[in-house]
Amino acid sequence: MKLIVGLGNPGVEYAQTRHNIGFMVINKLAVDLGLTSEKNQHKALISQVNIGTQKVILAKPQTFMNLSGQAVVAIMNWYKIATEDLLVIVDDMDLPPGTMRIRKNGSAGGQKGLQSIIELLGTKEFTRMRVGIGRPEYGAVGHVLGKISEEEAKIIDPTIQNAAEAARVWVLEGTQMVMNKYNQKNKTKKNKAELESKDNSLAE
Repeated sequence: MKLIVGLGNPGVEYAQTRHNIGFMVINKLAVDLGLTSEKNQHKALISQVNIGTQKVILAKPQTFMNLSGQAVVAIMNWYKIATEDLLVIVDDMDLPPGTMRIRKNGSAGGQKGLQSIIELLGTKEFTRMRVGIGRPEYGAVGHVLGKISEEEAKIIDPTIQNAAEAARVWVLEGTQMVMNKYNQKNKTKKNKAELESKDNSLAE
């Protein structure tokens, strides 16, 4: 059994904030898989589905971001899920909007939800997918808890779709394969953006 967790904060006031990218990816994945309901169990909203031959739990912790580990550990203990079968999806200020990065392990990098999971699991050895929201010049808290603008949505919405697709690839083909496919896409996109920036500077 696999567990895909999207991090965010519960409540309508946080529904469209940058910090809730993880929830948004789970919601998109649920729509793509035809899921119409979820249960409030183990401190999270969860649903179960089959992806290929794999049984998968989709989860959105309802503990607020800083305590995300409580829900993740409760679900993993109940269903006897190993850390190698866990994928956590989070927002990341160090990545620009429109990009994402998948890694097999690593530090929390300042992301409080990831930090909570690492502390309560007692390991950094689980797959995480970081979805870029960009870093402001000031006011980090206001930025992550701020609403996604219409202009940002044009960039972020396709990334949410890509992230949902990548989560399905992770279930079916594993972490290394999803890294090869989607981290390479990010690299190509970054290189294209750099070339366009150079072209614009030459034009000026």
